[in-house]
Amino acid sequence: MKVSDILRVKGTTLYTTSPDRPLAEALNLMAEMDIGSLVVMDHGDLVGMLTFREVIAAVVKNGGSVGTALVRAVMDSEPLTCTPETDMDEIRRMMLQRHARYMPVVDKRTLMGVVSFYDVAKAVVDSQDFENRMLKAYIRDWPADETGEQPQS
Repeated sequence: MKVSDILRVKGTTLYTTSPDRPLAEALNLMAEMDIGSLVVMDHGDLVGMLTFREVIAAVVKNGGSVGTALVRAVMDSEPLTCTPETDMDEIRRMMLQRHARYMPVVDKRTLMGVVSFYDVAKAVVDSQDFENRMLKAYIRDWPADETGEQPQS
């Protein structure tokens, strides 16, 4: 399974922000859209990722307030990225190593979408459920042996 399979099911709705946008405005957008991350774009290029992890760290550092910080001061300026062709096992490994919950999907320099750890987990569970159903159907339809008798359970 590849990242493109997740995006096909999930869709490619993207929420982005500018690095020069006030953090408070970015947080309002995240709350309004009920999302956990924003891709930070500058002149069409991916320059960072803003997630609740960075926001919480900034709020704690600022004594419990968002203050007047800009997204640029808080964002992860070196986010993990993948391509639509990246394999699911590789995505899981990358996300676990970096404790990343969100990963932008980039094809050359074009942002294609974002996959979350939830998206990856759901895809794995759905795939395993399908495989389970296929195996159970195969076992139920097990062919009779040469004598014409079904195997004993």
